[in-house]
Amino acid sequence: MSTTDTFAQPRTEREFADRIGVIAAAARARAEQTERDRRVPDTTVAELRDAGFFKLVQPQAFGGHERDFDELVRHILTLSAACPSTGWTCGLFAAHQWLLAGFDRRAQHDVWDDDPDARMCGSYAPSGVARLDGDGYRISGAWSFASGSDTATWAVCASFLPTPEGVRGAPAFFLVPATDYTLQDDWHVAGLSGTGSKTLVLDDVFVPAHRLLPLSDAMAGTTPGAALNSHNPGFGIPMLCHIPSCLAAVAVGAAAGALDDFQHLAGTRQTRGALAGAGSRIAGFATVQLRVAEAAASVDSAKDLLLRDLRRRVETVRAGHEISVEERILSRRGQAFAVSLAVRAVEAVNGATGGQGLALANPIQRAWRDVSAVSRHISLNWDAVGTMTGQAALGLSPQGQY
Repeated sequence: MSTTDTFAQPRTEREFADRIGVIAAAARARAEQTERDRRVPDTTVAELRDAGFFKLVQPQAFGGHERDFDELVRHILTLSAACPSTGWTCGLFAAHQWLLAGFDRRAQHDVWDDDPDARMCGSYAPSGVARLDGDGYRISGAWSFASGSDTATWAVCASFLPTPEGVRGAPAFFLVPATDYTLQDDWHVAGLSGTGSKTLVLDDVFVPAHRLLPLSDAMAGTTPGAALNSHNPGFGIPMLCHIPSCLAAVAVGAAAGALDDFQHLAGTRQTRGALAGAGSRIAGFATVQLRVAEAAASVDSAKDLLLRDLRRRVETVRAGHEISVEERILSRRGQAFAVSLAVRAVEAVNGATGGQGLALANPIQRAWRDVSAVSRHISLNWDAVGTMTGQAALGLSPQGQY
């Protein structure tokens, strides 16, 4: 039975959360298969589509719910506690509806008029080669780490704009349909295996100029779409205040799921080794109790940090104020530090699972690998983001992405 048969369209956040909870339970049952297949099952994608998840932050003008990003992140936390690869991939599908809303209105029509349920993967690091061609550009090259590429119908690929003088210009996002690229099946990894983050290969693909978005506009929140959707200042929030929060939520949700699984394990399991005292309840060991407390405090703190910063940014723009560079860096700090807390949490519980925790079917070890993979993402690396934050706090020029 599909979710559309089970639920009416949600009217409140609580109703929507209940709906996502049902889908998350199904995604959890498919998590091991998702990892083996290296992609989120079509069934899960269809269930989330039917639930309206991908339309959560899409403009109402194109059939979206136009909700705030903190609500989206809460649902990503729920999905990621069940299956981190599902939370990562489908969270990006939803977040990219908001990103597309920043493009020229003609680009939005190009995508949503033909397919109101279009899904976009993306590769943000500038790559490939772009050259001028009449009223557009031709781009060629390879774009790595395009999560959800197996089921995406469009892609956002970043490249440097050419100039008439032949000098490399500023970076920009190019919007291309899936029919214009091929996939290089190179996603064989130890963490977030189910995200299908393969490489997109483009060969002399024409992109009309209206399907281009300067990266500087996306970073500052001064996009064409922000002006078009001026009734909702949330569309003018700088990209890096929002998108990395969805990725950080995967690590935090995965850590929360691992903690729940470990608490169930510790509450029922007894030791078998003579050195530890055969027949003793795992929950009775003080070291285990401390690990649970540390993991719980880390997860709670990370959730609060992520959601607080999202709410503060939207409160700023709704009050009619521009989000400052300082606030943008604070969002980046919160995202990366939330991931570091998730790493701390999942390390605490995974280290206490014993030999049984080595099984590939054990969700705790999968969460441990997936959280480690999230922490390696350049936008969430604490060493890089923390250094940038410290530079700003000390009055130096911050070096990094914000």
